Parts: sequence; C-alpha cells; structure tokens
Amino acid sequence: MILGYVLGSIPFGVVLTRLAGAGDLHAIGSGGTGATNVLRTGRKGLAAATLLLDLAKGFVVVFLARGFWPGMEAVAGVAAIVGHCYPIWLRFRGGKGVATMMGVCLGLSWTIGLVFAVVWVVVLAATRISSAGGMSAAIAAPIAAQVLGYQVYGPALMAMGLIVLWRHRDNIRRLLTGREPRIGKKG
Repeated sequence: MILGYVLGSIPFGVVLTRLAGAGDLHAIGSGGTGATNVLRTGRKGLAAATLLLDLAKGFVVVFLARGFWPGMEAVAGVAAIVGHCYPIWLRFRGGKGVATMMGVCLGLSWTIGLVFAVVWVVVLAATRISSAGGMSAAIAAPIAAQVLGYQVYGPALMAMGLIVLWRHRDNIRRLLTGREPRIGKKG
C-alpha cells in the first residue's frame, strides 16, 4: 500500500509543466495536476505526456504488486489512486485520478482496461466534456469487472470509482447547471 501511494503520488503534470516553464499548474484552470488541466496550458504534448505517465504509474503499481505481493494488486491500485488524488508532496492537492485508474484497470485485466478506455473515449467524443468521459469510465470499470468474471477486483474498482467521482464533485455541479466547459471551447 505504501509503495502504491508513493508511486501514485508522483505529480507528473506539475513536474512536466515546471520543467517546460508552463507555469504553476495549481494556478491554472481547475488547479488539478492531471492531463486535462495541463492541456489548459496550451501545451498538447505536455498534456499527452502527463496522460501517459499518470496511466503508466497505475499500471506499474499493479505490475509490481502482482510480482512481489500476489493478491495485493487491487489494494495497491487503490493506494495509487489515493496517492494521485491526495499527494503528500503537494499538500494533498492532486488530480482527479482518471488516467491513473485506467492504468490500474489495464494492469488488473486488459479487458477491464479496454472497457474503461472505450467508455472514456466514446463519452468524451460524444460530449466533448472531459469530466463526463472520465466519470463514465470510472463507473464502467467495476461493472466490467463483474460482467467479465473479475469479481475479485469489483470492490477495489468501486472504491476507485467513488474516489474519482468525489474528486469530480465540482464538475458534477457544473454539469447539472450546464456550465461544464467543453474541450476546445473558451469560457
């Protein structure tokens, strides 16, 4: 759990934007450390790198847990999500956990990861709302685990999904009032 938290808490968005001189990520957009907020800096390459690195840390945590502590991979995955969302290095002000959860899903089962990715991309493409895609994918993951025969991962994926939804509570309010921004639109 400690290794999962520590690896999950590496704030790749903050590190990359600082190295690139793109400003303080906490002062931009939502203040989150994930790829969507990095995209608000106008640096698509940095946003893509953040997405991939956040995804990779979730996958690596599960991979290491499976290799060294078999049976603990789902617990390590939850710890990685907690680390990403509440990193000690940033006074517990992190991202929303979507990319890291996708990495965890891919590490647990490529089929759960595939469902997560497809739901994320389809909802994002249909709505152009990043939060809608991420939350939908987080909800789909425990359902996919149940349907695909990975019930053992269901409780951990449910916990991860609830964390992701909690981190999106402001987005949910904006969605309900029609004020959630769309990708590529101003204001």
